[in-house]
Amino acid sequence: MVFCLADRTIETSLPAFVMGIVNANGDSFWEESRGGLERALRLVDEGADILDVGGESTRPGSDYVSADEEIRRVVPVVEAVRKRSSVPISVDTRKYEVMKAAYEAGADILNDISALEDDDRLASFAAEKKIPVVLMHKRGKPSDMQSNTFYADVFSEVDAYLSARADYAVSRGIAAEKIIVDPGVGFGKDTDGNFNLVARAGELCGGKYPVLMALSRKSCLGQVTGREVGERLAGTLAADLLSVLYGSSMVRVHDVKETVDTLKILSVVEKIRAGRK
Repeated sequence: MVFCLADRTIETSLPAFVMGIVNANGDSFWEESRGGLERALRLVDEGADILDVGGESTRPGSDYVSADEEIRRVVPVVEAVRKRSSVPISVDTRKYEVMKAAYEAGADILNDISALEDDDRLASFAAEKKIPVVLMHKRGKPSDMQSNTFYADVFSEVDAYLSARADYAVSRGIAAEKIIVDPGVGFGKDTDGNFNLVARAGELCGGKYPVLMALSRKSCLGQVTGREVGERLAGTLAADLLSVLYGSSMVRVHDVKETVDTLKILSVVEKIRAGRK
């Protein structure tokens, strides 16, 4: 599997790319994901293909922070990682100022939970720099997004939104091969809605774009298993495995080592199945 950055191509022999989460803030919902250079390098050692660095928590109930504060949190991590590793760095932001500063520090990918809606300057910036963009579906803001989780047809509505945002990105000069879509599990959906999107991951946008799934330790897993966040590793691995089987090509995770091991097993089994056809 191959993925194109602005200046190089990365590839993996596994069925999906693994994006490791580095939260450069103090209020992310999974405490173990918080950290900087040390955590980032550990995730690289564990097999992360991409690091996703974020300075603004988007967990349900959280509040947005200023661009200055986000830059203060994110840029030193990006700079420190880039001095030690060439691993692709994604930045989880919806602000032009933050992405510009992070790009200048060495970041490669924009991961925007607002799908380029919150800051119109981001689309032009991504197009100019030829950086990949992750476009995510959400409803409302993190502070209120779980107050309305009803959809007449969750897949159709999410699919239509992501298709429209991808069309917008292309209209602003972003190459189609630089677009990744994320259905936004946990962002304004109920449990059934979240798993509906997992089950139909490969159908999003008619399969035109790679699909990123971010399921790691989320509350929908706890609602099914009855486990608290610290005990959701098994549920996460099962959900990520299924999402890859059903069409996702990138998984955003807290637990890189365990995810890589799971995908290695899947890879072996898929090769055996392919050889029997």
